[in-house]
Amino acid sequence: MVPGVHGWSSVAPRVVALLAQGGNGTVVDRLWGEVQSTVPGPILKLVGAIAVLVAGWYLSKLAVRLSGRAVARRFERPSLTRTTLRSVRTLVIALSVLVALWVLGLRPGNILISVTVFSAVIGIVLAPIVGSVINGLFVLADQPYEIGDLIELPDAGHRGFVEDITIRYTKVFTLDNTFIVISNSSVRERDIVNYSAGDERIRLSLQILVTYEGDLAQAREQVERAARDVDEVIAGGPAIRIGSERYPAGPTCYIDQFADHGVLLNLRYWAKEPYRQLAVRSKVQTNVRDRLADADVEFAYPHQHHVFDETSGRARVGIEDGRVDHPTGGAAGSDHAMGGDPGDDGDGE
Repeated sequence: MVPGVHGWSSVAPRVVALLAQGGNGTVVDRLWGEVQSTVPGPILKLVGAIAVLVAGWYLSKLAVRLSGRAVARRFERPSLTRTTLRSVRTLVIALSVLVALWVLGLRPGNILISVTVFSAVIGIVLAPIVGSVINGLFVLADQPYEIGDLIELPDAGHRGFVEDITIRYTKVFTLDNTFIVISNSSVRERDIVNYSAGDERIRLSLQILVTYEGDLAQAREQVERAARDVDEVIAGGPAIRIGSERYPAGPTCYIDQFADHGVLLNLRYWAKEPYRQLAVRSKVQTNVRDRLADADVEFAYPHQHHVFDETSGRARVGIEDGRVDHPTGGAAGSDHAMGGDPGDDGDGE
């Protein structure tokens, strides 16, 4: 039974008297004996276990703080650094939990279960977790992306920055100000575009359809100049290497194909960074429109032109029954006019 206020008041004078005798080991032992004789054993064990857990919590934070810089210098990768520090903290907390269980009187023999039940728990509960951990290790080893990289998930239509990489999942901060959590088990099974890996320069394209009647050479020249006027676009310089080939660094306008309604031009240009592709593309298109408006070039678009001549004939409409005759080839039409007597041409004259 837990001692009340009067019980604690009777213990306090004895504790003070023991402390007044000195700080040797005998006094400490006697003080501990007084506490054990006054406080029930289960409560004392519970308080001790809580103290161990609290100490382990703060000790884990201290271990991370002391080893953080050394681990960061050793790996030089934010993802590995964070994973290692999380592992250190988890290990310290796990050890403190074991010590707390030992303080409570729990021993390994008391918590063992049968091999059958243990196998079922492993197969049902731990198998997905173990698989996710293994996939997380592969992600960290293969380095498909790093914290801070701009990636795109083509199948989901999302694009954003990698915020965090753990053993089990990857957190992406999208450009729409939302978070996406991707399981590492699915990362290895889907296509991921990394815009920040290696060279950050990205090649963009713009298709423009101009009329056949316009000045094609002038159109290509004006389109290239329009792209060069954008600050985020590489205006020129040494050729950029992709694989074993090199491509022009400056904007280049090609004739893609001769389409039904006009000539299709394809502008290829390089942006300095991949982070604002839509804004760069919008600026380029605005400049293209402004430059072609002052040139002898017109944008082509699908349209139809109906031509009627003297051979088209005249349509006869009957007011009463709504029938229509369509004379062709300049013929006089049918034998029966709509809305009149036979022989009437139906023109009202």
